[in-house]
Amino acid sequence: MTPAASKTIWNATVNKKSFELLINSNAVLLDVLRDKAGCLGVKRGCDMGTCGCCTVMIDGQPRLSCLTMAQDAAGSEIITVEGLADGAHLAPIQQCFADHGGSQCGFCTPGFLVSSQALLNENPNPTDSEIACAIEGNLCRCTGYQQIIESIQAAAAIHRGESASAPAAS
Repeated sequence: MTPAASKTIWNATVNKKSFELLINSNAVLLDVLRDKAGCLGVKRGCDMGTCGCCTVMIDGQPRLSCLTMAQDAAGSEIITVEGLADGAHLAPIQQCFADHGGSQCGFCTPGFLVSSQALLNENPNPTDSEIACAIEGNLCRCTGYQQIIESIQAAAAIHRGESASAPAAS
């Protein structure tokens, strides 16, 4: 019989909300975000770091939450797909994925959105090649990637002020 993991207090800011949670000392960030912080947009895909469904931003950098120990993210600012929107107003990247067909079945979409937003935070004028590099860790079986790249380019135009963003949802 394997002994149970010890418990520890975990603190972080998730989507601009402070959390202090009692977690297993060996907990994976994906499980803490989904099961303790209620961030169900973080998807469990492969559990091996090959699909990108679980991508979150930790202190502004995209990271795979299935390969990140929760304790390694303690004290950090974590953004999940839920944290991209501003209340009823979708982030430009979210609206552009909807408008340009960047998501089909939607399972991989949260990881793509977070990876894409991380890119746009660093580079408001990415080339298609830079976009492909930024999303290379995210797998999609539905779109063929062209619509994803078009969605990211459209969001980049909004970030640069070249296009208007959509009005807030009601």
